[in-house]
Amino acid sequence: MKKLLLNSLILFLAVNVGLQAQESENIPISPKVKMGKLDNGLTYYIRNNERPEDKLELRLVINAGSILENEDQQGLAHFVEHMNFNGTENFEKNELVDYLQSIGVKFGADLNAYTSFDETVYILPIPSDDDETLNTGFQILEDWAHKATMTDEDIDEERGVVMEEYRLGLGPDKRMMQEYLPKVMYNSHYANRLPIGKKEVIQEADYETVRNFYKDWYRPDLMAVVAVGDLDVEKIEEKIKEHFSNLEPVENPRERKTYDLPNHEETFVSIATDEEAPFSQVRVYYKDHKESEDVVTKEDYIDQMEKNLFSTMINNRLSELTNSSNPPFNYGYSYYGGTFARNKNAYQSFAMTGENQQLESLKALLEENERVKRHGFTKSEFERAKSEYLARLEKQYKDRDKQESGRLVNQYVSHFLENSPIPGTEWRYNFAQENLENIELEEINGLISEFLHEDNRVIVLTGPKKEGLEPVKEEEVMSLLEEIKNSEIAAYEEEKLRDNLMTKMPNAGSVVETKENEEVGFTRLKLSNGAEVVYKKTDFKNDEILFSAKSMGGTSLYSDEDYLNTALANSGLSQAGIADLSINDLSKMMSGKIVQVRPEISGITEGFSGSSTPKDLETLFQMVHLYFTDLNKDEEAYTAFANKQKAFLGNLMSNPNFYFQNELGKFRNEGNPRYVGFPTPEKYDAQDYELAYKKYQERFANAGDFTFYFVGNIDEEKVKEYASTYIASLPSSEETEEFEVPEFKPSTSGDKKVIYKGTDPKSMVNIIWNGETDYEAEKDFTMKALGEILTIKLVEQLREEEAGVYGVGARGNLSKIPYGSYSFSISFPCGPENVESLTEAALAEVEKIKENGPTEKDLEKIKETFLVQRKDQLQENRFWLDQLESADMEDREINEVLKYEEKVAALTKEEIKEVANEYLNENYLLGILMPEKKEGQASEAGE
Repeated sequence: MKKLLLNSLILFLAVNVGLQAQESENIPISPKVKMGKLDNGLTYYIRNNERPEDKLELRLVINAGSILENEDQQGLAHFVEHMNFNGTENFEKNELVDYLQSIGVKFGADLNAYTSFDETVYILPIPSDDDETLNTGFQILEDWAHKATMTDEDIDEERGVVMEEYRLGLGPDKRMMQEYLPKVMYNSHYANRLPIGKKEVIQEADYETVRNFYKDWYRPDLMAVVAVGDLDVEKIEEKIKEHFSNLEPVENPRERKTYDLPNHEETFVSIATDEEAPFSQVRVYYKDHKESEDVVTKEDYIDQMEKNLFSTMINNRLSELTNSSNPPFNYGYSYYGGTFARNKNAYQSFAMTGENQQLESLKALLEENERVKRHGFTKSEFERAKSEYLARLEKQYKDRDKQESGRLVNQYVSHFLENSPIPGTEWRYNFAQENLENIELEEINGLISEFLHEDNRVIVLTGPKKEGLEPVKEEEVMSLLEEIKNSEIAAYEEEKLRDNLMTKMPNAGSVVETKENEEVGFTRLKLSNGAEVVYKKTDFKNDEILFSAKSMGGTSLYSDEDYLNTALANSGLSQAGIADLSINDLSKMMSGKIVQVRPEISGITEGFSGSSTPKDLETLFQMVHLYFTDLNKDEEAYTAFANKQKAFLGNLMSNPNFYFQNELGKFRNEGNPRYVGFPTPEKYDAQDYELAYKKYQERFANAGDFTFYFVGNIDEEKVKEYASTYIASLPSSEETEEFEVPEFKPSTSGDKKVIYKGTDPKSMVNIIWNGETDYEAEKDFTMKALGEILTIKLVEQLREEEAGVYGVGARGNLSKIPYGSYSFSISFPCGPENVESLTEAALAEVEKIKENGPTEKDLEKIKETFLVQRKDQLQENRFWLDQLESADMEDREINEVLKYEEKVAALTKEEIKEVANEYLNENYLLGILMPEKKEGQASEAGE
């Protein structure tokens, strides 16, 4: 008996140990997130994250979208999302937006929502340092979940707003998608349930049909609440239970179906063209035969790592083709991932191409896929991909305690909706370090045989339709597929690169002077060659350093003729590479490094922008040195760049929005001898590469006239060392330059310009004030405040009252450089029939502020918004880099940045009223885009 008991115990222990071992093979859930489920089925995720301070990101996630709509509900999932902002039991129409604006939350920019095929997600960022605000935030989420009022009147009023959003989606992309989607989503319910829905349903659906979608699908078993931010986890959990435990489960709920993407034996080809299509594209889909499986185990995660490495390697090859002397496309990439259907993945290849290059681009994509299938990737490609993969993870790992809540919250949304793994950054990094070296190249090379197959394949070509352009035929595509299958394709080859970026170290200079600004916390170094280095050490990110450099002059010092002959060529100069290394060579050499440097020549400055990690900072300095002293001259590389730009721009002016902006720009710059406008193929043909290269050398000949800015996790001694070695050693002179103020200064003078383009019933209105003025920092700030207040009033009037727009905005500022000027604009899209009335309504809001100033309530709203924004900005490297640079350029006292709260508090209604009266006069330009008139049709906007 004892022996039997002992054997049983051994068996019990063995089984349990085995089960535990098996269980341990699952990907863990990060201990930093607290997950739970209420008795009614609602799931919640809570995570404490201190960046930004005193802020909480809330999400209400509904596992229901347009795929669940009945035939008479197409568009109502999205419509219901709108209705949740238009009245609930605790917030009458407009009260919700009004309240959130009062605590600094902007409608659209912060407060938002989206509806897709399978989900609806509500986005609510709120301050977390006030209990009342916190309670109200959770009350809003609860109201969205089950307390929307959806009165008949509110539904009818919102139809116009939703129709305006529907109108925005009209155009060539939608028309072409309607042609190819039935093949991409063959025999799938997804092909018939686009989230925007049908016009007639939006306009005519009866009230109960709208409410029924809400009743059927907004229920706790399909909901999650996600809270990430500067919070007390236990306190937030109590609030979730308090607000959501009372949601009643639905008796006999409708089945939440999962719709599939059926297989098909043939290869489908869809060729869609449109007269307004600005770009040509090629897509290839190899849809999986089986449904996708969740990434649950460690083995699943290794499979995912392998696919990531595969994508890195194939895209490195496609990037090399893009940068070749005769590129087959402007841009291309491939990846394995999701389709419209949640449960079906596909291997997908994409290219942006010239209008006459579609077959060539398709051939290049197919050839590279076939090359990998036949020959695989090389060992060196594999090593570079692993270095890139680890470098990205290492950066995330080092910044794991400095991630913004807004970047973290979506992973929990995805976990609820799609069971995506959430093990946390530490686990991902450590797991990759432990397992990356065990991944074999052969395993990754074998993936392509799973990806590529002749059934379940769809090829889509989209592009312009115009006279003289012969569209690709389906038989040509099928013939190309057969050609690739039977052709000889050579293995990928590459030359060995040198080990170091610089072949010879420069003769170092020195730091000759150091000045500290203790209030703002930055240091200014004067170097032996006259250059200055400004740096601010921060702890906002552990693994980030942002960089810029500026010298005055830019193209303002070019003659008119030289400027016109080089303006477009300047951006192509760096495509030649540096130090006898091509762009492709540089890309390979930078594998495993996170660093970028971009030389720039603008209208009034020349300089650089870029970034690096602390580990790669020396590489950044070396690249800057080489861009000064050793930019390659390569006409073939420049020609390849120009050809890509010409292919990309070939049909741009067929698009009504691009055409409108171009025509408006030409009108405003009439008489400007230096006006370039939108680039065209003809303009690129007229560029002078030799002259552009010569001018570049002139602009970067004197490093002593430059100031270099660094902000981030800086090792001060290394910055001084690198600055001495790589910047102080640059050629310089005592000469300093200033930009030249342009003779032509555009201004508005009561003009009206109506531009006709496009066939869809879509219009755009731009109201623009601008001209010369004496710059005053206080007026600049007040002008920005005026833009914020007018935006609030325009949304209230044009969207909520008139239901005539989906979005509308106003903005303004004063500029000191290149000369004192002001600019203010109001813009909105709308229906052609509403242009006149909505323009009058917008101008009426301007007049109200000119007569009475803003209300005290609206002033307090924008003050709170400014303070909330600045609190976040003070914790951002980008903000401080911009402040340091602009203070020097504008000769502004940098310490004023610390007095912002005083500045906001001092802002008055009277100041805003005065600025409105000073600048928003009758001398505005009214630019209107209207559809092209049909024969015999009268103009609706007037001339």
